[in-house]
Amino acid sequence: MEQLSTFEMIILGAVALGVLFWVGPGIKGMLKQSRQAENKDWAGALLPIIIVVIFVFFLIKMV
Repeated sequence: MEQLSTFEMIILGAVALGVLFWVGPGIKGMLKQSRQAENKDWAGALLPIIIVVIFVFFLIKMV
């Protein structure tokens, strides 16, 4: 794979900065809401993760 030229790197950097500025307000709002969240909200996220980890462990043991 060829190395990117200077022009391509500048374009890529400009696109990355544009994406950061575009999603910045949404991230700011999300962080504000996460401060107001209660601890029991994490249980809803952790339960599926634990189930997936146990399932993957089971699949590995089956091989």
